[in-house]
Amino acid sequence: MSQQAGYSPSFKRPAEIMRMRRKRARSDAGACSGPSGRDSAGSPRQSGSSPACVRPFSPGPLFSSGGGGGTKRRNPFANIENTHSPRKKFLIYNDDGEAEASDSPKAIRCAEREAGEDVSTKRVCQGVLSFRESLTEAEKQQQREISSKKRLTFSEDDSLFEEEEGDVKSTLLKSPQAIAPASIAPPVCTEYPADWSLKTRLLFTSPLSLSWAEQPKAQEEALGLSQHCRAQFSTLPHSLQDPKSCSELRSAFQQSLVYWQHPSLPWISLFPRINAERSFAGKSTPWAQDTSLQQSLMREWSVSLSSLYSLLKARLCPYFYICSYQFTVLFRAAGLGGSAAITALISPTTRGLREAMKAEGIEFSLPLVEEMRKSKDHQNPAEHQGKEEEHDKISEDCSEPKKAADCRAGDDGGEDGYNEDEDSSFSWLVEMGVQDKIKKPDSISIQLRKEGHTVSLDHKPESVVCVEGPDTFTLINFLINCKSVVAAAGSQAGLPPTLLAPMAFRGATMHTLKARSVNVKSQVGSTYQNISSLEITGPILPSSLHTITTLLRPSQKGNFSATLYTHAPTAVMNTAKQQCTGGSADLSGCGLHPASVQQLQPPPSLGSTALTHLNMNNYSYTWKN
Repeated sequence: MSQQAGYSPSFKRPAEIMRMRRKRARSDAGACSGPSGRDSAGSPRQSGSSPACVRPFSPGPLFSSGGGGGTKRRNPFANIENTHSPRKKFLIYNDDGEAEASDSPKAIRCAEREAGEDVSTKRVCQGVLSFRESLTEAEKQQQREISSKKRLTFSEDDSLFEEEEGDVKSTLLKSPQAIAPASIAPPVCTEYPADWSLKTRLLFTSPLSLSWAEQPKAQEEALGLSQHCRAQFSTLPHSLQDPKSCSELRSAFQQSLVYWQHPSLPWISLFPRINAERSFAGKSTPWAQDTSLQQSLMREWSVSLSSLYSLLKARLCPYFYICSYQFTVLFRAAGLGGSAAITALISPTTRGLREAMKAEGIEFSLPLVEEMRKSKDHQNPAEHQGKEEEHDKISEDCSEPKKAADCRAGDDGGEDGYNEDEDSSFSWLVEMGVQDKIKKPDSISIQLRKEGHTVSLDHKPESVVCVEGPDTFTLINFLINCKSVVAAAGSQAGLPPTLLAPMAFRGATMHTLKARSVNVKSQVGSTYQNISSLEITGPILPSSLHTITTLLRPSQKGNFSATLYTHAPTAVMNTAKQQCTGGSADLSGCGLHPASVQQLQPPPSLGSTALTHLNMNNYSYTWKN
C-alpha cells in the first residue's frame, strides 16, 4: 500500500492528519473555484487539469471521471466492530509517543482543539459532550454496573431469552418482536374427547393420498375380518412411507369398518329409524299385514336383545344401541362413561313413555333438567331459599293422607321433577276474562300444571332419561314387552327396532361401513392443490370413529381433517350426570382396542352437543362441536 500513488506514509499523529485535511480543503477551493472563491458554473472541472483536486491521503489507486475530481474509496481497514461501536474511542498520544484509547470529555476536547475539525464534526462532538456532561457520576456508575451484570442466555427450550444476573430487563425482551412465534406453541393434544353419538357420514381430507383405504385384496379383507372376530390388533409404526403397500394397515382398516346389526334386511336400510319414512316408502314389507310374521320377528329380536345385555353385563360387549322409530337407547357397560355401574340413556322421550317406565318401577333421572334447575338456583340463591322455606311450610300443613299427596304433587311440579313459575294451563281463561269467575280446585290445577310442564319436554333434548344399575335390567324387560317400541301404523309398522353393536351377539349379522376415496383439486390462493378425500357412510359407532382416526395418524403423517355428520337425536348421548362415580372395571375382554377403551372410560365432556369437525396438524388434534 505504501508504494501506491496518492498514499501518504506519514500517517502518525492526529494533529498532522487534520492539518493535511485543512490543506486539501484550501487547495480544492483554490483550484476548483473562481476568483471569488465559489464554483464557476460556466467552467466545468476537468479530470486531470489540477492534481490538487485529488485527495492525497486516500489509499488505493485514483479514480477520476470526466465530471468531477478524485473519489475516496472505502477505508479497507474499517470493520463492523469499529464502525458500529456504541462508544467512540479517541487515540491520544502521551509524551513517550505511545497511543492510548480514551473516551473522556477532556481527551475529546483536546483532540478537537489540535485537529481543528470542521463545523459539522464540531457540532456532533459538542452534542456528544453535552450529553455526556449532563450525566452525573451516580448515573454513570449505575450504567457501568448494569452493563457489567447483564448477560443474555438461552433458556432450556431455546426460544426465550433469560438474564442470568441482574434484575433489570432489557427493552428487547419487553418488545413483542423479540419473542419468536415458535416460542408460543399451542399445546399438543394427542386425543380428542369421546363422542357417544352415532354418525351417519365421515368425510376425511388430507394432502397425502387416501387411495390405500379402498379396494382391499381378498387376503387383506379376510385377515381384517378374522382379526375383528378374534379381537386381535396390529401394531403400526409411527409414520408410514408407503401406506398403499402396507398390508397390515389395509387389514386393520377393514377391521375398523365392521359392525353387527339385527335385524338385517338387504333391501331396506335399517338405520336411521327416526324420521326415515322416505327410505321405507315403496319397499316390500311383507310383515305389515301378517301378524304371525310380526310375532316371529319380535321373538328373534327379544333373544338378540337378551344376548346383548348378557354380554354387556359380563363386560364382553362395551356398549350397544337400540334404534326404534321414535327414540334411541344407549347401553354402556360398567366402567365406561365415568360410571361404575351399567347405564342407559334414552332420547328423546315422551310423557307417555316416562309414565309407563314409572309404572314398571324403573327409577330414572333427567340430567339436563337437573342441570337447568341447579344453574337456575345458583343464579337466584334468595329465590331458591324462599322456595325451600315454602316447601317446609307446606309440608307442615299437609296432615291428611290425601292432602299430603296433593301437596307432594304440587311441590314436585311434575313427575319428572321439572317445574316452572309460570302457569300456562289456564291462559285461555285469562284471554276470555273469566278467570276470576271460575273456581279451580287445587288438586286439578296442580295436575294440569304438572301435565303442561311434562308435555313441554316431549321430543326435545331435555327429555333425555338416564337409568343406572339394576334398573337397566328392568328396562330391558320393559322394552321387550312394551308395544310402543314397534310402530302400529306407517311404513315401519310391525318392524322391530334396530340393534347395533361393535361385537357379535346372537342373531346378529356382520356388516361393514362403505368407504370411497376420491382425489380432487382445491383452489388455494391462485393455484390448485391436489387433495385426497375419503368418505365413509353407515352407522358409525364411537369405537369405529376412534379406530379409523388412529389409523389415519401414521398413514397421513399426522395431517388430516374430518367432517362428522351426526344423527341428531343421539347428540344428547354425551350428557353426563352431575354426580358421576368413576369406574375402574376391567374391560380388557370387551373386544375393543385398548386405546379406544381408554378414550371411552372418562365421563363425557361434550355435554348435549357432538363433534362436527376434527383436525390433526403435526400429530396434534383440534376439534369443533
